[in-house]
Amino acid sequence: MTEAYNMDCMDYMHTLPDKAFDLAVCDPPYFSGPEKRRHYGRSISTTRIRRPEYPIGTEWHIPDDKWYQEVCRVSKEQIIWGINYFHFTGVPPGRIIWDKCNGSSTFSDCEIASASMIKSTRIFRYMWNGMMQGRSITEGEIQRADKRTNEKRIHPTQKPVDLYKWLFTRFAPRGGRILDTHLGSGSSRIAADELGFDFVGTEMDSQYFEDEERRFKEYKAQEVLFTPDELIGVQIGLEGQDEDGMHLHLL
Repeated sequence: MTEAYNMDCMDYMHTLPDKAFDLAVCDPPYFSGPEKRRHYGRSISTTRIRRPEYPIGTEWHIPDDKWYQEVCRVSKEQIIWGINYFHFTGVPPGRIIWDKCNGSSTFSDCEIASASMIKSTRIFRYMWNGMMQGRSITEGEIQRADKRTNEKRIHPTQKPVDLYKWLFTRFAPRGGRILDTHLGSGSSRIAADELGFDFVGTEMDSQYFEDEERRFKEYKAQEVLFTPDELIGVQIGLEGQDEDGMHLHLL
């Protein structure tokens, strides 16, 4: 099951009982500014490369502690991107680092998320800089040769589908329920659908929501060539646990 709603995530979460989802994975706006300029970033980079223009609507809101506490109420575990920008109460020590392998780019070398289900730090390396995108989950630091297979960018803070596949495979119980309060480009929704998770996402911005819905429909229209188990590779079921006490499904 997959559902997406064009609505305020707080309105949606207020309708939910405690711990309704197994995992909340959220990528909220980290900083103010784009909503005032009404666009995200520069249209021309410092190296004179034209970037896609991403108009920003009035629904660009920085979440506060009330949002974080509500996310924690409705989900058993949480992965919150941009945690280094926030000062939420009671954030656990676990961290996930997404190394973008972006070389000399002026953009950040990585993004940081809090992870409630671990106490240590985990790193996922996956190239993500303009037309340079990672080859696969296991060879993310290597640029894919055929750029025609790149994910199309439809959102200023879009994250790769493979990143969410890695997260869900490692940190979500198989067949569990996943919540994304800031759906954006819908990468999380595509990954959850491919891997067989129940998923609900909310997005306030009407234009982003329409773009996400179009992307998801295009994805669903493609011929399904693999089963969820094949998509995440050959899994080696380890009966033991890692240092965080997590059961591993190795890629």
